[in-house]
Amino acid sequence: MKRYVAIALAALLAGPVAADEITVFAAASLKNAMDEVADGFEAAAGHEVTVSYAGSSALARQIELGAPADVFISANPGWMDRLEEAGTVEDGTRIDLLGNRIVLIAHGAADPVEIGPRMDLGAMLGEGRLAMALVDAVPAGIYGKAALESLGQWQAVEPRVVQADNVRAALKLVAIGEAPMGVVYATDAAAEEGVSVLGVFPEDSHPPIVYPAAAMSGRVGPMVAEFLGYLQSGAAREVFERHGFTVLAD
Repeated sequence: MKRYVAIALAALLAGPVAADEITVFAAASLKNAMDEVADGFEAAAGHEVTVSYAGSSALARQIELGAPADVFISANPGWMDRLEEAGTVEDGTRIDLLGNRIVLIAHGAADPVEIGPRMDLGAMLGEGRLAMALVDAVPAGIYGKAALESLGQWQAVEPRVVQADNVRAALKLVAIGEAPMGVVYATDAAAEEGVSVLGVFPEDSHPPIVYPAAAMSGRVGPMVAEFLGYLQSGAAREVFERHGFTVLAD
């Protein structure tokens, strides 16, 4: 029996929740895919889904302050770990849902480059800026900084990094030409016609990119359990993979 089926059965025994609506807090990089997944779930289950998108750090802090999220989908394990250690995550509901890659992007059309230690990103930038999500708080920024440090590029580009509140904001800076280059998720780059991918950072240059999902403590009812199950369904898998994510959950 799949894990989400067990979750659903436990939730049914626990009794119904009060409202026929689910509130999901999801990392900004999930927006295009999650909009489709939420629409699919609403059509299949008849329950309304409200999704709030922001950087994982901002969402986790809102949950810590009492924001009424039923489900949280983070762009890295660290922020979910923090909530779990505080007792905010419902036991037995956490799953590793998705994986991703980080890429170097440029405004408009550009030729690919080799991403590695021999790359001179500082010279490539010239007088321009490198757009990134907050490098000490937002997962995309954390992964990007780790990769640049691993490849010996961070020291040269750090003074020219412009930091955005979330990865979609960093993507937008490159798309509109405010920054000639940026570091974002591969799925973000695929969703924006105004940028081109220069190259993919080696997987061993940064920690594995994992998106965990979980129900928040005290929020598990039949609808929330059904939604967690739907995230692992074939229909959701098709959407996530079409948008470039790697599906980790079975």
